Amino acid sequence: MQKKSLFDEFSHVSAKAWKQKIQYDLRGSEYNEKLVWESPESLKVKPFYHSEDRGGQKIPRIYHPAIWHIGQEIFVANTKKSSERAHFLLQNGVESLLFVIPSEKIIIEELLTKIDISSVAVHFNLQFLSFPFIKNLVFLFGEHRANLFFNIDTIGNYARNGNWFSNQHHDQKTLREILVFCTESKIENVISVDLALYQNAGANIVQQLAYALAQANEYLNEFGGQFVKKIVFKVSTGSNFFFEISKIRALRWLYKTLAAEYDVDLPCHIIAFPSKRNKTLYAYNVNQLRSTTECMSAIIGGADTINNLAYDSHFHKTGDFAERIARNQLLILKHESYFNKIENPAEGSYYIESLTEQLAEKALSLFKQIETSGGILKQLQKGTLQRKIRENAVKEQARFDDKIEVLIGTNGYRFEGDKMKDDLQIYPFVKMRNSKTKTEPILEKRLAETNEKQRLFREGWEGK
Repeated sequence: MQKKSLFDEFSHVSAKAWKQKIQYDLRGSEYNEKLVWESPESLKVKPFYHSEDRGGQKIPRIYHPAIWHIGQEIFVANTKKSSERAHFLLQNGVESLLFVIPSEKIIIEELLTKIDISSVAVHFNLQFLSFPFIKNLVFLFGEHRANLFFNIDTIGNYARNGNWFSNQHHDQKTLREILVFCTESKIENVISVDLALYQNAGANIVQQLAYALAQANEYLNEFGGQFVKKIVFKVSTGSNFFFEISKIRALRWLYKTLAAEYDVDLPCHIIAFPSKRNKTLYAYNVNQLRSTTECMSAIIGGADTINNLAYDSHFHKTGDFAERIARNQLLILKHESYFNKIENPAEGSYYIESLTEQLAEKALSLFKQIETSGGILKQLQKGTLQRKIRENAVKEQARFDDKIEVLIGTNGYRFEGDKMKDDLQIYPFVKMRNSKTKTEPILEKRLAETNEKQRLFREGWEGK
């Protein structure tokens, strides 16, 4: 006897029938004008999605990691203090460490003294490019090299700072030496692509995906799939919940398609951070709500490592309380909200799969335009990419200024009694650089900066 489904008793309802019912309930209002809205990426978003929206097609199964790790970034100024801090974090729920290393003078042996490198993934974000330093790290990790991530991004450094570490030829030569050595040492996690920079500077989702794909292609084309075994993508997730879930899924799909052209079959590793762009000085506790939903998007979308931001990281020096709250947000999501129990929860959602497909298609089209125009490096050198991001950032800023895009406590539902002048420990706004650069750097900027400056000046702030 064939087992009946719970839904066998219900008749199938077509998309047309649903739309007719909605149109009837609108009582004369136009369906498309009332309920269909357009995203900054020019995607038309409907009020409901149906199996018919798939057109009989189904996107390929997108890789989703079986587990995700709680990460923590540590800027290493003092090796002893950073080592103690890393040890403390690992005892309190952190599962993956990201060390920002500012100089070759940092003694890594001292940094790793309290860390069991056999049981924790360790990422290094080096603010320099050095083959001897990399070599030393490889030897220090020995048989535990699978837990070692270098996250080298020479193009990302060029985009962020407007300069190469040394010059283009020297950087590529050094990176090639590193890749050859790491391939011989069976290390896969060498190259990274930082699309968080583009998001925090004001790029829309399609731009972020296309620029990341073009950057990955530059590395694969220059060094080949035999050396670029795996790429780590750094992603910044914004507040558009379902779009950000779809962005991460589309990134995996696009990269898998590109990597196959170079005979690379390893999935990329995605590190996700909440966006800096929508974080505020005033009503700063709302930042905790923003970062919670952004971390949820990253988890459901399929990021491998999630790193939360402290709610006051843009105006306070590192503080134990704020960092504990940020860490606890992830611990609650993982162990109390059971976000680690369901594999690939977004799969099968008509809305998310439709968004994933549309974002991927638009990003692929833009990627092809970039390649036809000479690739991402030429776009950066000519300033084309910077201009495109700036144009989108201006549009986004206008939506914020017109209160179409609302940040609670800043441009909507403001409490005028909030005072922040005496609470600033670090300068919270974008700093313009006076140093000479090869090209225009891409600068991260928060949406609320102009608004906040005006309020601070009214408080008597002197701008220091």
